[in-house]
Amino acid sequence: MDDLTQDRIGQLIDYIMKNCLWQFHSRAWDRTRQNENIVGMTTKILCGEPVEAETPFDKCYWVDAVCLADAYRARHPWLTEMNADGIKTLMTGLLERLEYLTVTGSLNAELTDQHY
Repeated sequence: MDDLTQDRIGQLIDYIMKNCLWQFHSRAWDRTRQNENIVGMTTKILCGEPVEAETPFDKCYWVDAVCLADAYRARHPWLTEMNADGIKTLMTGLLERLEYLTVTGSLNAELTDQHY
């Protein structure tokens, strides 16, 4: 990824780390599922694609995705200049970085505790 994309991913991650409580689930599989669903739905919203929210979990993820997409649009006007493919590439990088920060690179031992 180029420097501009990395910088933009950093800006988007910074918002999540400072403002989104959903990143703090206590189990790794919860965090992974939540990251994938919220970022995936946010990507669709930013690209103007329909989002299906049929289950109670989906509805919860959808609400967080709408809030995240609204915050991103308000704080990062450069998103409106990007096409859908660019947004999808950006959000894929965001998900990879988020997964590293909150799951695979986390030093929180509770995430992998079988008895927790």
